[in-house]
Amino acid sequence: MTGKPKLHYFNGRGRMESIRWLLAAAGVEFEEIYIKSAEDLDKLRNVNVSIQARSSQMYSLSPTPWVLLPAVMRLHDSKENLIGISQVEQAAIEMASLVSCQLLLAVNPSIFLTTETSEFRAKVARETPEPRPGHEEVLKSHGQDYMVGNRLSKADVLLVELIYNMEELDPSLTANFPLLKALKTRISNLPTVKKFLQPGSQRKFPLDAKALEEAKKIFRL
Repeated sequence: MTGKPKLHYFNGRGRMESIRWLLAAAGVEFEEIYIKSAEDLDKLRNVNVSIQARSSQMYSLSPTPWVLLPAVMRLHDSKENLIGISQVEQAAIEMASLVSCQLLLAVNPSIFLTTETSEFRAKVARETPEPRPGHEEVLKSHGQDYMVGNRLSKADVLLVELIYNMEELDPSLTANFPLLKALKTRISNLPTVKKFLQPGSQRKFPLDAKALEEAKKIFRL
């Protein structure tokens, strides 16, 4: 693959955020082309087939970029091995990643997240049984530094993204899970992830009122 991946999305966290996390963790530099109007979105939707067929660039279209997530990461697995080496590892990573993706959707029920929705999201996070007990138990059971195969995988990255989301709402949500907190620290200190967590990076945060109105216009809501 030549050239930087290009992510087409609106200027917000949304469901694209996990792809940003994964590419950043893999050390893959990427460009963002922001959808600024409903007309921009229509144009992308009209050329959906040709966009997905291009091998030199990666695109993800709202409102359902999740379907492209495995394809995005598999373009880099030979270099970074974020999806595992053996078939057993790959299956375990896919299963753990799916759980984190589902929980991210539960904690972040809409792409139009704002600071005003934080109370509702915190309630959902407190009532969600995972990832705290389940993932803590996995880490405890094998005593290794990472979720699968004792090496960094997308299962770790997506779980840490989820932890950040939960702690953003209520820091106490992970207070009783030392292995999860240790995993978060370990992944956060990786040079690629540390760079992504710095101010001014391509990491996104909940929308403010002005950005929310702009997003609604894009999606005609």
